[in-house]
Amino acid sequence: MGRLRVMVLSTLVLVLFHVFVDAGQNLKKTYIIHMDKSNMPADFDDHTQWYDSSLKSVSKSANIFYTYNSVIHGYSTQLTADEAKSLEQQPGILSVHEEVRYELHTTRSPSFMGLGGRESMSFFPQSEARSEVIIGVLDTGVYPESKSFDDTGLGPVPKSWKGTCQISEYFAASSCNRKLIGARFFSQGYEAALGAIDETTESKSPRDHEGHGTHTATTAAGSVVNGANLFGYAAGTARGMASHARVAAYKVCWAEGCFSSDILAGMDQAVIDGVNVLSLSLGGTISDYYKDVVAIGAFTAASKGIFVSCSAGNGGPSSGTLSNVAPWITTVGAGTMDREFPAYISIGNGKKLNGVSLYHGKVLSPLMPLVYAGNASQASNGNLCTSGSLIPEKVAGKIVVCDRGMNARAQKGLVVKDAGGIGMILANTDTYGEELVADAHFIPTAAVGQTAGNLIKQYIASNSNPTATFAFGGTKLGVQPSPVVAAFSSRGPNPITPDILKPDLIAPGVNILAAWTDKVGPTGLQKDTRFVGYNIISGTSMSCPHVSGLAALLKAAHPEWSPAAIRSALMTTSYSTYKNGKTIDDVATGMSSTPFDYGAGHVNPTAAVNPGLVYDLTVDDYINFLCALDYSTSMIKVIAKRDISCDENKEYRVADLNYPSFAIPLETAWGEYANSSAPTVTRYTRTLTNVGNPATYKASVSSETQEVKILVDPQTLTFSRKNEKKTYTVTFTASSKPSGTTIFARLEWSDGQHVVASPIAFSWT
Repeated sequence: MGRLRVMVLSTLVLVLFHVFVDAGQNLKKTYIIHMDKSNMPADFDDHTQWYDSSLKSVSKSANIFYTYNSVIHGYSTQLTADEAKSLEQQPGILSVHEEVRYELHTTRSPSFMGLGGRESMSFFPQSEARSEVIIGVLDTGVYPESKSFDDTGLGPVPKSWKGTCQISEYFAASSCNRKLIGARFFSQGYEAALGAIDETTESKSPRDHEGHGTHTATTAAGSVVNGANLFGYAAGTARGMASHARVAAYKVCWAEGCFSSDILAGMDQAVIDGVNVLSLSLGGTISDYYKDVVAIGAFTAASKGIFVSCSAGNGGPSSGTLSNVAPWITTVGAGTMDREFPAYISIGNGKKLNGVSLYHGKVLSPLMPLVYAGNASQASNGNLCTSGSLIPEKVAGKIVVCDRGMNARAQKGLVVKDAGGIGMILANTDTYGEELVADAHFIPTAAVGQTAGNLIKQYIASNSNPTATFAFGGTKLGVQPSPVVAAFSSRGPNPITPDILKPDLIAPGVNILAAWTDKVGPTGLQKDTRFVGYNIISGTSMSCPHVSGLAALLKAAHPEWSPAAIRSALMTTSYSTYKNGKTIDDVATGMSSTPFDYGAGHVNPTAAVNPGLVYDLTVDDYINFLCALDYSTSMIKVIAKRDISCDENKEYRVADLNYPSFAIPLETAWGEYANSSAPTVTRYTRTLTNVGNPATYKASVSSETQEVKILVDPQTLTFSRKNEKKTYTVTFTASSKPSGTTIFARLEWSDGQHVVASPIAFSWT
């Protein structure tokens, strides 16, 4: 996959890997072994002896990498396929899963979300309460020298903290402080797969050599830093969402990926250490929950009161591209802010076009020669400006138009530079539409949308001596409309459980400024030797820690709230329309977005702290959900770590999971029923918990069509005390529609002060 730091917008890909060949020419792979701890034979004094004995029964040479004691019971090791199959047959083994590789999904945002001033922060508790919350970040590590980890004004480390700072040659004891209270690294799965880490380029320590982990950690909880900027762009005060919260960094991602045995070890340790929030900006599997290590680890975390926030993925705008969709995970998509970094392009026929750029350096003289890369290359994909594809004689001294795709955006500029070009226009194709992502390019560069790119290419094709130039406009604030859904943000419907609407919500994820490491330049390319303290990058990797930080604020304000209550507060107070009533736009289509794009909407933190009502969930609710999926006892035990027998006499329905949103998958009538007029009737039951003052709430429903009837019963709920619960039923009556049809609606409960909103998505297949 190349260097992860330049792949924050890459499509999710699942990679199975072979690691080495033993003497018998049998390929060995890493496996995660889930053990049924309750069935340990009496012959053993402790479970580690049992684990070792079970492993030695199938392989005398295999060693245990990690022993897992919290999120699962078991261990990881390397085995041949035959050894793994043999081990799976042993008593006490719940499952044997082959390891997979995950990829990273990679500050104006506080003020954009209404957290900019003293008045807005008055909604939240003072720093003393906020500083008791600990956010665990599983990523590429941390750059502890960043000013964003300054602990000035913070009190002692919370007494609940049980973690440590893992010291190494590259990570001194002084690296941790009262802000960065813990740092660990996990590399055994990675090294088993790809060999020993090359410590000339990446240290075996919690130190961040990629930048991604430092960026996400400081987005969630970075301290206040005045004068932060990237080459003068986005200058201002940088601060994380929960700037007084503590940070614990768990390095589970390395230069070539994040491996599931390491991720599981990091989650296992974070739970033991005592974090309150877990933030994971990574993904890589679209599989059943009992096979997904993030889902398994998150279940235990949620059952212990830990809020888990994960990125939705960067597979958009294609539908059904989400990862991290378990209902006990808060799944976060990406939107834009009201800030841009404009570049202004002028072409020789007098037309002026707009783009974006973070270029910092010497600008071009007016109207330089212009060439399209596809006309200056002998390679089949020469239009993409891949390495060595350009003919120097055709691009020397010219601005080169390169199409976006395949290789990193900034890397294309290096290809142009190496061939003698003096500037680049990076043009979107139909894959990216009008989405504009700014980069710190090496040569004068402007990125343009598909429409502008096509106009420029048409001009080149119709002119014998095409010319162009561009200027850079710095930082522009107040851009409207904002937010819009980012084109790269992964979309629903939920590929695992269509009855659960995902993503849950969106948060800022485009052109986000946060702290960076000194081990790599802002583009993440090896040739980039520029040191920056802060960097601007994009991805759902950036939106996830926004929600992690906001969850920390809500946890401090309401320590009694469960992770489900916190998610409900964030979801039901999110907004899906602009102030003029128009639905949030989708940059990929230029039209209105839908709940499959934004979930409940864009997060609104000052409203979330006082939501009025919440949809709460317990571990038992999630277990009933697993029973509704017809999971076997052993499958459920892999996730829940205890014996669960679903009641054969009870009807379990996914529709009854007390989720803050509604997704109703429907079947298209076909065959002899194709012309049937009989509607489909489904009923969903929900329970609301009052977290505010006594009040009476009334229900209202808005829908795109009258063809789907929605009935709420009762239509009024009166709460006389705090924490009182009330149940209601929604009946959906829908006629058959052609396959692929989607219809959306919105259910709101309001007492005149609070609006508790839930999106509704109908889809026919």
